[in-house]
Amino acid sequence: MRKILNITVILLLILGVKAQSQVTISGETTNLESPVKLYKVFDGQLEQIAQARPNQAGNFGFYFYPEYEGLFVLGYDNDQSLQKKFKFYLKKEDRLSISLTNDTLYTLSGKSNSKENQVLNKWYNLTKSLEQKSVYFDNTLSTFVDYFPAQEITVKESKDFLKGKQTGNAKFDAAIKDIIKLDLAILATNFVSTPRTAHPKIEEYSDFYSTLKASDFAKNTSLIYNYPYGKRLLLSLIYLNKTQAHLKDTKTAWLEEDLKFVPNDTLKGDVVLSYLKGIKSEGEFDAKTRNFVQFFITDHQKKQINAIKIPLLTYKGGSPAFNFSYPDEAGKNRTLSDFKDKYVFVDIWATWCKPCIDEIPYLQKLEVDLKGKNIEFISISVDAGKDKAKWLNMIKDKKLSGVQLFSSGGQDILDYYKIAGIPRFMIFDKTGKIIRADAPRPSDPELKNLIQKIIDN
Repeated sequence: MRKILNITVILLLILGVKAQSQVTISGETTNLESPVKLYKVFDGQLEQIAQARPNQAGNFGFYFYPEYEGLFVLGYDNDQSLQKKFKFYLKKEDRLSISLTNDTLYTLSGKSNSKENQVLNKWYNLTKSLEQKSVYFDNTLSTFVDYFPAQEITVKESKDFLKGKQTGNAKFDAAIKDIIKLDLAILATNFVSTPRTAHPKIEEYSDFYSTLKASDFAKNTSLIYNYPYGKRLLLSLIYLNKTQAHLKDTKTAWLEEDLKFVPNDTLKGDVVLSYLKGIKSEGEFDAKTRNFVQFFITDHQKKQINAIKIPLLTYKGGSPAFNFSYPDEAGKNRTLSDFKDKYVFVDIWATWCKPCIDEIPYLQKLEVDLKGKNIEFISISVDAGKDKAKWLNMIKDKKLSGVQLFSSGGQDILDYYKIAGIPRFMIFDKTGKIIRADAPRPSDPELKNLIQKIIDN
């Protein structure tokens, strides 16, 4: 293992990363079959960044440069599962030394572990028996009869847990308060939402559940987004609060009811996205999202929307078109919706594409033949960002007319329409809906007849 770690150090130096800023994780495990995975926390979920397969002695390790100071996770198996996952607080220069036992427990080993992880380990030791009951339910067969009393004792002990445990790291000393709050909530909600041999009535829930309010956790994104299971917890809290309020899902207003428990608009968007993943058709997707588009605020949420929607698309006439947004030659962003009340013909092309260039004279003639008609011609270059000057020169040299847009690779529009090759031509109606997502080429006489027929009707 030492040889592998030394190679990693060399790579870090080659990349210009100061070795003293790296985090070093060394460990041992009793599981020799599965790789140990290292996760960062991204928007309230786990995102794997590396994995290491233990050697025959059960040793594994990581060298990496942390993107942030905060929680990271080591574990096995299903990336979003609570099982076989262990939280650690890491910052530059930290050295973490651990031992993983039976995939469900960990201990700190050696003397190199930070004060932050020593405190986090003490919190883990206080809650691990509760975690075993809540998370590893298939092993412990715990029911509410034994879990609720144990939970109330742990909640009471948590109130005095931090006395005398300040680390001198103000950021961690503030974060651990949130970690305690979030850990207790995820264990409580996970317990009542997993299979048991006996389930309590809502009136039998222990006192702690009455303190868990989704609105308290969702005032802003930071609490949810900085926690490894933040999004999962938010959904669980919404379900809990609805159950406590004796609310039942309705066919028409179930999602609207859920969003009432979430005060932050960005987190509302995350709740909507979680439900959209179960949608099976384009029509149902459009119907469900129509009233919630204002909540898709972050770039990541917008990418998720496309990732969910694209596999459902049929590109039938009347389907909503992709509302692209790209700059023109002057740098002004233009979108499909800018051309409302006009038919729109779109050409997807690139300066390196010979078949695209071959179609330009035919496109120019078509523009002249249809001059004065209620149609806008838009050409979208999917050249790479580094080739923008080449694109500008071609506009000038070939006297390209119509609206010329530069997409810097255009991966979003290529993905949306599943375009594997260019040129590609499309026609949209005056309301931004698809007429043809794969229209004839300008060199085909059928195209002019088709457009003329569309405009005349």
